[in-house]
Amino acid sequence: MILEKEIAIGSFRNDWQKASMSIIYTYGMLNNGYEGFFKKHNLTTQQYNALRILRDQFPKPVSTSFLREKMLDKMSDASRLVSRLSAKGLVTVTQNPSDKRLVNILISPEGQQICQEIDQDLPNLDALLQGLTEEEAGTLAELLAKVRESIKTVEDRVSAPEKMSA
Repeated sequence: MILEKEIAIGSFRNDWQKASMSIIYTYGMLNNGYEGFFKKHNLTTQQYNALRILRDQFPKPVSTSFLREKMLDKMSDASRLVSRLSAKGLVTVTQNPSDKRLVNILISPEGQQICQEIDQDLPNLDALLQGLTEEEAGTLAELLAKVRESIKTVEDRVSAPEKMSA
């Protein structure tokens, strides 16, 4: 597939713009695949991400702020996400005894069970990138890490004056 044809653009300003547009376009396709995968398990991608984090922290309870910090999507509404997972019986939420303003969140046995079921099915997600060899997938991951570092550097530089005037 040629990106220019896929998104109906004549040409790109430069290769950086083409790379950016390619990442955004590919993200949409990959996200659709993930959403369809997790829908079979009656979850959203964000809900699974939260369960994965809680499972990794178990038996230590976590706060909503910790969960938000570790989420792949930093814009997720962690409180609402936890409420939905609690309604499904996948997490337990209790008041933090040392700070009544906070809650302690733990993955429930049902949440652990659904994570185990998903673990068995995860190789199907890998198929979304079957056009790459494992080595190419590793190289892509390294290149994307460089992109993230570049973005952080630019964001820090761009937002620095705002921080000084605040």
